[in-house]
Amino acid sequence: MKSFSSYIMESTSSQIKQNIDNTINFLEKKNKVLFLTTSNRWEKAADDIPKSTQLAYHIQELLGMKKVEIIDVSKLNIYICEGNVSSANGNSCGAKDALLKNSDKNPSGYHRCWCSINNKDDELWKVSKLLFESDCVVFFGSVRWGQTNSIYQKLIERLCWIENRHTTLRESNIVKDIDAGIVLTGQNWNGSNVIDTQKQVLKFYGFNVVNDISWNWQYTNNANDETKDSYKKAIGEFQDDLL
Repeated sequence: MKSFSSYIMESTSSQIKQNIDNTINFLEKKNKVLFLTTSNRWEKAADDIPKSTQLAYHIQELLGMKKVEIIDVSKLNIYICEGNVSSANGNSCGAKDALLKNSDKNPSGYHRCWCSINNKDDELWKVSKLLFESDCVVFFGSVRWGQTNSIYQKLIERLCWIENRHTTLRESNIVKDIDAGIVLTGQNWNGSNVIDTQKQVLKFYGFNVVNDISWNWQYTNNANDETKDSYKKAIGEFQDDLL
């Protein structure tokens, strides 16, 4: 008779394969897809690629590089959000005065962010430029201490002007025609809740959030399992799931 833990692992393995199939079936219908990976590893561990990033490249390989472009956000110089949503003068995030006046960096004319203007070497434009050229975007990241990793959070906060334009400023929704999803990986805690929260965030931003490209991989549901053996097994289990 199979143990309960074996049953859980087999269910997880089966689910990730189904999630990947659903993702591919949906993305095959799109013209230009952008993957934004946000997890990271220490640079000297060059052969240790974050699980969520492995997923992004695996799906890109199955779909073809012509259809999918990947940006590793962890490698970009992106400053933290200045918090202009709630400054002493009120909400000035995404205002027309915050337009990034550079046709190479902002060909769509949509990029409005004070932080991009105040920091000349800021590279958020590398994300927004391709975002507005795509008909679908998928964010990839990791769950750390029950929340999205800090790089994803920094990115989503810096993209706040997208939401602010059509809510506070009452302008048009510039991402209403872009499908969006989020794929997260984690070890043992809170992944499904984080997915639900971030799906709602992307809806607030104005994206068309798609369930087939929004899912979570988590090795175990035992939040107290912090053994070295568990972490090592998770790596093997995950890589086996991709085969």
